[in-house]
Amino acid sequence: MSKIQHDIQQALSYVKTGDTVLVGGFGLIGAPLTLIDGLTEKDVKDLTIVSNNLGESGKGLGILLNQNKIKKGVGSYFTSNRDVGDKYQRGEIELELLPQGTLAESLRAGGAGIGGYYTTTGVGTDLAKGKEEREIDGVKYILEKAIRADVALIRAHKADTLGNLVYYKTARNFNPLMATAAKTVIVEVDEIVEPGELNPEEVVTPFIYVDIIVKAQQVLTKEGVVSV
Repeated sequence: MSKIQHDIQQALSYVKTGDTVLVGGFGLIGAPLTLIDGLTEKDVKDLTIVSNNLGESGKGLGILLNQNKIKKGVGSYFTSNRDVGDKYQRGEIELELLPQGTLAESLRAGGAGIGGYYTTTGVGTDLAKGKEEREIDGVKYILEKAIRADVALIRAHKADTLGNLVYYKTARNFNPLMATAAKTVIVEVDEIVEPGELNPEEVVTPFIYVDIIVKAQQVLTKEGVVSV
């Protein structure tokens, strides 16, 4: 069965109300803008979004936020979007703040089948409250649980029709980790090629992780988000 899907809403049919959804990107860089835009048109709510941040005001995940479709955000940099803080102060959204490296490692652990891991990051701070603490060789650590999700929405530069993925520079950010840590992985790409056309040395995400491929209809440029 082909992994290529031309209908964005059909591709997003896997996203259900109450799901936990991984969304790639750092700010808007490497964010799956086409899939996010499709999600703004979908009748879902109470989503838990795991992403470095929740977009920018009125852009990317910021649109979903203003539609009140996000119940909880799990990430490391929410202050890039002032709307997040305003909604949190009004009690309209739950937030779980993780150090950026912890977020990345928790995703990696989820993809590797590891239940959790001990880290020194956050020890002695408010971020450690309620978490198991253990001393190992005289050093204090806290337990961080792995992150897994129902669906991952990610962005890559190229895919072959099998689903092997190549990323473009810093747009790689969280996307490869998220591709391993969800039940269903949906990727949007700039270009789809035939098997054998990608340099095997450049493939970061093997096809085994990818379920659905869509062609990007929105891209980030110096002028902002534009349709293609």
